[in-house]
Amino acid sequence: MQVDNKVLDDLARVAGGAVGAVAGLKNEVEGHVRQRLERVLSGLDMVRRDEFEAVKEMAARARAQEDEINRLMVLQQALLDRVAHLESVVAKAAAEADKPA
Repeated sequence: MQVDNKVLDDLARVAGGAVGAVAGLKNEVEGHVRQRLERVLSGLDMVRRDEFEAVKEMAARARAQEDEINRLMVLQQALLDRVAHLESVVAKAAAEADKPA
């Protein structure tokens, strides 16, 4: 019985060491794959996520500013139309006032 337990203990130690070695190998492979992928992606002239998010935010602000400018232009045109109308009313009133009665 004692011999069987020793064999099982040795087997458990070997299995534990193998699991540790596999975990270390996994981390090493992931590191190499990550480095290689970063090298390939940098060669493709791709942007990083943080740069993409910054440009996306700038574009959203630009669209909001454009919407505000368009809204102000509509208001400006309405005011210009109103001024033109009032000028024509004043011109008609002045012309009628200048007519001899």
